[in-house]
Amino acid sequence: MNVVVTGAGGFVGRELVRLLTGAGHAVTGIDSAEGGIPEDAQAVIGDLGERAVRAEALHGGCDALIHLATVPGGAAEADPAASRRINIDAMYDLLLEAAAVNRGLRVVYASSIAVFGDPLPPLVDDATPPSPKMIYGGHKAMMEDAVAMFSNRGLLDGVSVRLPGILARPKAPSGMKSAFMSDLFHALKAGEEFTCPVSAQGRIWVQSVRQCARNFAHALTLDSALMPSTRVVTLPALRIAMGDLATEIARQCAVPADLVSYAPDPALEATFATQPPLATPAAERAGFAHDGDLATLVASALEAI
Repeated sequence: MNVVVTGAGGFVGRELVRLLTGAGHAVTGIDSAEGGIPEDAQAVIGDLGERAVRAEALHGGCDALIHLATVPGGAAEADPAASRRINIDAMYDLLLEAAAVNRGLRVVYASSIAVFGDPLPPLVDDATPPSPKMIYGGHKAMMEDAVAMFSNRGLLDGVSVRLPGILARPKAPSGMKSAFMSDLFHALKAGEEFTCPVSAQGRIWVQSVRQCARNFAHALTLDSALMPSTRVVTLPALRIAMGDLATEIARQCAVPADLVSYAPDPALEATFATQPPLATPAAERAGFAHDGDLATLVASALEAI
């Protein structure tokens, strides 16, 4: 299968490209920066908002498109125009251009739990409607609708998946307000002190980057009849307390758990650490999965950094 992956040099993209090429797929990766796309993929470097860059990526044909590229949460909030240009306009054009190359192709779209906004209801499940507050979540919700509309028109066969927190991101500026979850891994792996900006009791929805990549690979071939009519599912995730996460990371890194202290920021706590019970039966029926348990998630995340 010839798969085009946008954001292929990013955190999730690199893991996914390695998984796909290892399974024998031909991958063309698009990214705005050089050096991140794994060598086994054909690299297209440039701005996704430029038609010529998208055309270069689609030139060799496209059996499936996985769209990961995004202006992330904090960066989108700081620059709504940039978010619109990449997260809406470039994606909308890319969907039409890919459909012109191969009408009815499988498109897998990386959406986000940010579409739910905050505060969240006491339970989030398949019936919970999107109610975004941030620019990033609003733009993600808009493009979920675009994927569904183009699927209904027969232009593509869309699967949108809402990502929870994905662990652990590289130790570098990401533009994600939730980056503290990954920074915790890097600090404890290095045996360094870490001040967590949410409480030890704060609850988060998370998945390892390797499990996330497996879910995207699964989405390439799943029977779309298993998807709801919206073509959107929220990925299964573990709901864990930050204190439990810190304790397990410290255990696996063989460092003292008291390296972590807590100084909750009310805004971050409200947005990222008050996540209620999560039920994802639609995603599970379609074959998506989480890491299984906290120890497995932590081990997987540590191996990936």
